[in-house]
Amino acid sequence: MSTETPQDRPNGSQVNVIDTATAAYNLPRMLQRFRAGRAEPLIFGDDGRPEAVVVPFDRWENLEELAGDANQATTVRELTQRRLATNRLEDYVSADDLAEEFGWNLDSDKEPPAPR
Repeated sequence: MSTETPQDRPNGSQVNVIDTATAAYNLPRMLQRFRAGRAEPLIFGDDGRPEAVVVPFDRWENLEELAGDANQATTVRELTQRRLATNRLEDYVSADDLAEEFGWNLDSDKEPPAPR
């Protein structure tokens, strides 16, 4: 018997949380669903609280890439705000210097590496 508990999310949506025993039992079925192109995540935890999510690997890779992009954007935004706050000519940084600071190759079409 499955214990499925609806859980409200901060954004107003709702997810169903499956107990861990049912999640473990259903892992082979989830793999079949993922292979069939049905990528809905399996959300599970104890006492109706979401604690973990199983997603297809390619979706996880995309999420990891988005997280790296978000971290890099935050770093650039913070650096830009610091430099704009000083508003001094000697704090000017050329595009080439900025690219070097972030490890970007402006002569390449390849994506820059995520900051460490």
